[in-house]
Amino acid sequence: MDFSFLTPVQDRLVEQLELQHSQVIGQSLRIHTATVEPDLKGVKMAIVGVLESRNSVDYIGQDFQLSEIRKAFYKLFPGNWTHNIADLGDIQKGETVEDTYFALIQVLSNLIKDNIIPIIIGGSQDLTYANYRAYDKISSMINIVNVDKSFDLGDSSKPITNESYLGKIILEQPYNLFNYTALGFQTYFNSQEEIDLMEKLYFESFRLGSIIPNISVVEPVLRDADLVTLDINSVKSSEVSPKQKYSPNGFTGREICAISRYAGISNKVSSFGVYEYNPSMDDEATAMLVAQVLWYFIEGVNCRVKDDDFKDLNSYLKFTVLVESEELVFFKSKKTERWWIEIPFLEYSNTKSKQHPLLACTYEDYVSATSGIIPERWYKAYKKN
Repeated sequence: MDFSFLTPVQDRLVEQLELQHSQVIGQSLRIHTATVEPDLKGVKMAIVGVLESRNSVDYIGQDFQLSEIRKAFYKLFPGNWTHNIADLGDIQKGETVEDTYFALIQVLSNLIKDNIIPIIIGGSQDLTYANYRAYDKISSMINIVNVDKSFDLGDSSKPITNESYLGKIILEQPYNLFNYTALGFQTYFNSQEEIDLMEKLYFESFRLGSIIPNISVVEPVLRDADLVTLDINSVKSSEVSPKQKYSPNGFTGREICAISRYAGISNKVSSFGVYEYNPSMDDEATAMLVAQVLWYFIEGVNCRVKDDDFKDLNSYLKFTVLVESEELVFFKSKKTERWWIEIPFLEYSNTKSKQHPLLACTYEDYVSATSGIIPERWYKAYKKN
């Protein structure tokens, strides 16, 4: 691993660990310090800070650090975890934002190639664009899930910002994006033109009000994601510090942590980012919330179960449903009772398996199919193809 783009974690944070309980997370992390570049052999996840926010529409020249998040995270106690975690330090902002993007792409692509899940802490959410481009030489088909109040489509004809990075992802070659899903969007933060475009592109969107009554509806979507990006401004203002407050409506701390755990449980998610952090003098609540979001994602990764390999006939149940002229094939894992639906019209160019790709779904999708209703996720995948 090349650490040339990374600056070490601040000495004071490492020194403070001497005063902490011997079993806190910070004691077992492999931390990039001024004197040690950690060995990443056997590491499953790696934290990467990015001190870049110049493409934020609210940027006024301010710098920031992630020390309060690290301080809060280091002193948490781990769950019954078996995976090793590293903290690689921070990517400083480059001479230009493009320089920062380049450094982030190099770091993330190296980690992903080594099967290490990067956990990115930003910075403005346009860093998701660099996260996406890190997959260019790794996979030709990427699913992005954005936990956000807005779609972030923006005006693609204008320079990229934290409110328009998706437009650049959609229009710029190479075209690796297959699906984009917005979780928790609030209608009054999105223009009707953007809402119509999401439908036209057959992307998926879940309103905040449709998720809150049953948070588990997001699990199949996250199960299909490669990249998960989370805007901390999707959290309601009562849950965070004064400078971070954005809207009285949004996810609670409990809900955002549940979503993070679902992202971790997914066998497919290979990068996870938390963005739009705005530190302040009264920073404890936001820093601790971000620390707990990281904790729940890591907890999820440690709870992953390999239940999506359907080569073993004894590991699943198969159901075939005829809906109109379509034969829908469902699979149910015997291990976890999670459901998938086959998408025979789609071929993954980066897989050697002859098996048709599968789309995560729910038991309710199967029940609807038996009543003659084609699942919406399957229909949108069909229309995209």
